[in-house]
Amino acid sequence: MKTSRRDFLKQSSLATAGTLLIPGFLKAFENRPLQLGDKKLVVLQFSGGNDGLNTIIPYRNDLYYQLRPQLGIAADKVLKVSDQLGFHPALAKLRPLYDQGYMGILNNVGYPNPDRSHFRSMDIWQSASDSKHYLNTGWLGRYLDASCKDCNVGHRAIEIDDMLSLALKGEKYKGMALKNPKKLHDELHGNLFKKLGDKNSASTMEDPSMSYLYKTLAETISSADYIYSKSSVKQSSINYPETEFSARLKTIAQLISSGIDTRVYYASLSGFDTHVRQAPAHERLLGVYADAVHAFVKDLETTGDFDNVVIMTFSEFGRRVSQNASQGTDHGTANNVFLMGKFLKQKGFINETPDLHLLDQGDLIHTVDFRSIYATLLDKWLQADANAILDGQFKKLGFI
Repeated sequence: MKTSRRDFLKQSSLATAGTLLIPGFLKAFENRPLQLGDKKLVVLQFSGGNDGLNTIIPYRNDLYYQLRPQLGIAADKVLKVSDQLGFHPALAKLRPLYDQGYMGILNNVGYPNPDRSHFRSMDIWQSASDSKHYLNTGWLGRYLDASCKDCNVGHRAIEIDDMLSLALKGEKYKGMALKNPKKLHDELHGNLFKKLGDKNSASTMEDPSMSYLYKTLAETISSADYIYSKSSVKQSSINYPETEFSARLKTIAQLISSGIDTRVYYASLSGFDTHVRQAPAHERLLGVYADAVHAFVKDLETTGDFDNVVIMTFSEFGRRVSQNASQGTDHGTANNVFLMGKFLKQKGFINETPDLHLLDQGDLIHTVDFRSIYATLLDKWLQADANAILDGQFKKLGFI
């Protein structure tokens, strides 16, 4: 029975989402410089649907406290950064970045006909589709397809995780998922993969599926060895908090400062599906995020790399405006998006405050399409054809 390439890869014990482990005997492909410029994009994802209203708090709005009598953050605890809005107190480490002009915040970000399913809404955000269409490629994967033709490297975009998100999967090219460059390098050169490689033969390579697999393996080992050799050159001098999310950002900072020719980095922080007893969980998560990002930006400033980095933080949707009966919030729609960079052209709160008097069945109404943010980053930061990658024209914003 003939096996398709997709079925073969799914069934192979070597295949992991985003990373193919490689027999050490294979001769790696030579890496070719991308020559795409020095700009780096770091995408951070709040998985589960972050409560934007308790992240950026409208502390002067009486309706906020009426709709969240127990869950609302008391005005005297809010870190006030404007006449109307302030940070959750757990975001204290972001305050210096805001005051330095390194932070821009977009409110009311979403898309038409929003979907409240975690999986579907995340697919929409990662693929940059509308709510009626399903795509099997991501917006950053299509960026790779358009900007890295004939590249035989897997490190063009790196996700610090065990699995590769849809966002980094293109039709021709995909990013690479890894948590630790050294661990990946050591695993790839272990006995298990050497034994596998010893079983290879010319007849094996005549099979299209096997040929495709080994070609992919060769490309991946080349990238893995390259990443490991570069990442071991520089070590961070900054003390990061002892959390997994901080470790992920530390790895990204280390790779950026090493001079690796990667343009896009991606990392996630999960746990934001706060239906029940939201307050302590949300406070902890925001604290983990703020402390890690503070160390990350300080690290990049120390090495001089922050000049060429923009950080975007998003979640698949916000939460309902009213608290529920379980001291939490249910799935909502529009949300805020954080942008960070040393040379943002628009800083602070970029657009209007959420209107709690004008809701759609209890949900915030979006006024900014998230694809406008993507279009701006693609066009103005990564110098790519945003219209072609996003398959449509979306308004470019002025933060870059």
